[in-house]
Amino acid sequence: MHALCVPLVFKPVYKGYLWGGNRLAAVYGRTDAPEVCAESWEIAARPDGESVVAVGPFAGRGLTELAAAYGAALTGTRAHDPRRFPLLFKVIDARDRLSVQVHPHAENAGRTGGEPKTEMWVVLDRAPGASLYAGLAEGATPDSLRRALAEGTAASLLVERPVEPGQALFIPGGLVHAIGAGCLIYEVQQNSNTTYRLFDWNRVGSDGQPRALHVEESFKTIDWSLPAPQMIAPDGGDEADAGWSDVVACDFFKVRRLALQDPLDVAVDGSSFHALFVTAGAVTLSVGGERVLLRADQSALVPADAGVYRLEPDAAARLLVTTL
Repeated sequence: MHALCVPLVFKPVYKGYLWGGNRLAAVYGRTDAPEVCAESWEIAARPDGESVVAVGPFAGRGLTELAAAYGAALTGTRAHDPRRFPLLFKVIDARDRLSVQVHPHAENAGRTGGEPKTEMWVVLDRAPGASLYAGLAEGATPDSLRRALAEGTAASLLVERPVEPGQALFIPGGLVHAIGAGCLIYEVQQNSNTTYRLFDWNRVGSDGQPRALHVEESFKTIDWSLPAPQMIAPDGGDEADAGWSDVVACDFFKVRRLALQDPLDVAVDGSSFHALFVTAGAVTLSVGGERVLLRADQSALVPADAGVYRLEPDAAARLLVTTL
C-alpha cells in the first residue's frame, strides 16, 4: 500500500441550490463550477458528496475509501473513529438568504434521529449591508417563537450581525441560525448533513410551492440555553500579523489563521490531519517530495502521518488551517 505522505487535493463537489450565486466562477475563476452554485464541498466524505483526489499517486480515489484504508494515518489519533473522516469543509455562496435552521448536538440528536452538527463560518467576501443571523433575541421562548412562525414574523426574533470580510462566527449544534444574502462563507463543520428548516422567509421554491419546513424537529433540537454568539474579529491584514492566530477551538475542531511572508515548515504529530484553505495569495505545499500550488479559494489535506510539510508563499499569503 502506497505511503500516505503526500498532499491530497480534491475535485470540488458542487451543489446548486436555489439561493446560490456565481462568485466561485466570477471571482475565483472556477471554470468547472455551474452557472448557479450554492456550495462547493471542498473536503467531504459523504454518500451525498464524496471528495475524489484530483492529482498525484492517489488520483481517482475517494476520501471515504482512503479513510477506511489508512485510518489514523490519515485522520489522526484524535479522531473518534479513525476510519471515518470527521469533518466537512465547504465554500458557500449565498446570493439570497438561506433558510433559518438548526442542527442537533450530541445531547439532543437522539430526539429526532439526526446527526450532530457543530460548525463555524469565516466571511470571505460580502455584499454591502450583508448579515449573518445567529441565535434568538433575549427573552424569546418556545411560545413566542411558535406565535411568530404562525404569523410569518419569525425573522423578528433572530439576532442579526452585520459582517465584514475576515470575521468568523461559531455555530454550535442547537443554535438557530441563517446565512444572509450576499455572503461568501468558508464553513468548517462536523461530518453531518442533518438540517432542520425552521423558517424560509415566506418564499417559494423553484416549483412555485413553499419549501418543506421541519418545525417540530427544530423545536426538539433548539438549545434554549445558548446565547447569541458574538462575531470573531478578523486578522489585521498587515505584515505585523505574520504567524499563527486562533479563530475557533471546540471539541470537534480547531481553526487557526496563518499569515505567511516567508517559507514555513509545519510539524504534523500524528494526532490530526491539517486541512488547508488559502484565503489570499498563493502557496506551494510540499509533502513527502510531492509539491502542489494552491491559489486563493483552493483547499488541500495533509495526512496526520505526514511528519512535516512546507509552505512557500508567493509574496504574502493567508490560510485557514483546521485540525482536530
